[in-house]
Amino acid sequence: MCASLLSPRCYALVPCAGVGERAGNGVPKQYRLVVGRAMVAHTLSALSGVTRLEAILVVLSHGDTQFDQHVPSLGQRGWVARCGGATRAQTVANGLDELLKRGAQPHDWVLVHDAARCLIRAEWVDRLIDACWDDEVGGLLALPVADTLKQAREGRAVATVDRSDKWAAQTPQMFRIGMLQEALAAAGANVTDEASAIEALGYAPRLVKGDVSNLKVTWAEDFEIAAALLNNSGATR
Repeated sequence: MCASLLSPRCYALVPCAGVGERAGNGVPKQYRLVVGRAMVAHTLSALSGVTRLEAILVVLSHGDTQFDQHVPSLGQRGWVARCGGATRAQTVANGLDELLKRGAQPHDWVLVHDAARCLIRAEWVDRLIDACWDDEVGGLLALPVADTLKQAREGRAVATVDRSDKWAAQTPQMFRIGMLQEALAAAGANVTDEASAIEALGYAPRLVKGDVSNLKVTWAEDFEIAAALLNNSGATR
């Protein structure tokens, strides 16, 4: 934990304002049950095991009425703000503003993590912090692409894309609060992850090897995969 005002602190920011339409079922996917608990509850439980996090801010939509039911307690380091935007980028930007209002500084680190990556483990987050702590830019968990990549046109493969330098982005993604604010403001509301906004400023985020189990639950069938992985790991968090 960083006690000095001159030393940066680490905060987690979990955007949790989406509706999860691709997951189906008519319920925001972060509140669908996985092994008896809402998906976001698994995510937050894992993040709470990262001792270097000063606080974990969950950013909800303004009208969210389900979070308190599914996550009745966040602990002393848990913060909630109902200031979500219409897009992920807007939700993250609003969350960064909220962190500053609550005492964070522009030079502090923020780790933005998808609520839908409920299989995250504290040791993976620690790996990212260790790799990026002295980095001038920051970085993200990611995996080298293993599958052959195809370029499609009208439902048909028209070319094979070189995968040798391709990585699949995961979260958390770790950047300075001030730099990320600047990047998101310049990139606009439609960027799909924080690293792409940082890249647009001309910086090159560090790629830190993640884990294949750090699945983003997106489609309906992903819930079965997540449940199986949680059961196999013995995690009841």
